[in-house]
Amino acid sequence: MVLGIIAIVAATLLAWVNQLTAEPIKAAELAKQQAAIKEVTPAFDAVGQVIAFTDEAGQSISCYPALSNGQCVGIAVESYTNAGFNGYIQVMVGFDMNGNIVNYSVLKQAETPGLGTKMVDWFKTEKANQSILGKNLQNGELKVSKDGGQVDAITAATISSRAFLDAVNRAYTYYQQAQASLQAPAAQN
Repeated sequence: MVLGIIAIVAATLLAWVNQLTAEPIKAAELAKQQAAIKEVTPAFDAVGQVIAFTDEAGQSISCYPALSNGQCVGIAVESYTNAGFNGYIQVMVGFDMNGNIVNYSVLKQAETPGLGTKMVDWFKTEKANQSILGKNLQNGELKVSKDGGQVDAITAATISSRAFLDAVNRAYTYYQQAQASLQAPAAQN
């Protein structure tokens, strides 16, 4: 009976703490998302209507048009992969209107500290063939050099590197679809 009472009190306290922290956590995630959009796209003054897609796995992919004086100057794509060494990786990748990668931000990952976690900065470094910034995927997907590609993998973290590039490649696919949907109304006028 005492154990039952303790379990009920503990469950009630956990539910209360969960309810108490749910809103601040959601607000923090939204703030992180907004900061990532600013970080990865060309300078803009407003974010347009979110363009949402559902991929083949049933996951949501969100695209955020960056507007300057009413014109789209870039698109931030919130992408993901489940192929990381420790599973799920979520990134925000920004493209200009020519399809060049402006920047990226890693939103969520649980890769090995000191190895896979280096993805946060590794692919921005102008050293050897690490950087993906300025690359355009129009002529094919990004791959690590070990797989015949043009990007140097993180030392001792090839699986994490492949996963990161998988998320970037997925982002480009949905960038193209978002760009086409933005141009479709203009073509009808």
